[in-house]
Amino acid sequence: MSSTAADRVAVLTGAGGGIGAAIAAELAGRGYALVLAGRSADRLGEVADRLGGGAQVLAVACDVGEWDQQQRLRDAALDRFGRIDVAIAGAGSEIGAPLLDGEDTPREWLEMLRTNVLGVAFTARACAPTLARSGGRLVLIGSVVGRVAIPGSFYSATKWAVSGLAESLRPELAARGVGVTVIQPGRVDTALQPDGLEEPMLDPADVAAAVAFALGQPARASLGELVIRPAGQLI
Repeated sequence: MSSTAADRVAVLTGAGGGIGAAIAAELAGRGYALVLAGRSADRLGEVADRLGGGAQVLAVACDVGEWDQQQRLRDAALDRFGRIDVAIAGAGSEIGAPLLDGEDTPREWLEMLRTNVLGVAFTARACAPTLARSGGRLVLIGSVVGRVAIPGSFYSATKWAVSGLAESLRPELAARGVGVTVIQPGRVDTALQPDGLEEPMLDPADVAAAVAFALGQPARASLGELVIRPAGQLI
């Protein structure tokens, strides 16, 4: 039984900073109850505090690459709020070194694969039944490099996989009354960007606004893909 009733509940992975924290702030301002997930309990607590804490925000430490932890995340959301209307797979990991000649190791590639691909798939599978009950929406945070290949980038390959997951999930979830949208940002000013980079960048709040736009579409509209780039980005 839920301990707190809520009209709209969003589960958000990768909520401890950057784009995820911006999405949390945007949705909190729109009246959503929030279940914030990320690896660092301390960072999640800081985000929750900035949102005012209280009964409408629940922070759950979760490694999205672990299926049992994703199940516990879903169950915690249902125990607190009794429903999930939106699931946002926002956790991401990036290594920018060249695939063949970089200093990163295959073990680091495996970590990107767990977070960027398996983590998204686990979020979708864990939340699909309750999203079907609410007629909700699944939002995947991809990247523009998931539709324009970057030579030698394993990160780009993982984001292509996110685009493919969205296409694979869309017909199956549509049959259950659940919408699927993949948001594909260009370069965003977050901690993942190298220091001293002098290129056009989006603010994380810009991506959060795109997510809010997608969630504002009527159930009859299938908004499959939304690309948002900083003005001046060439790819």
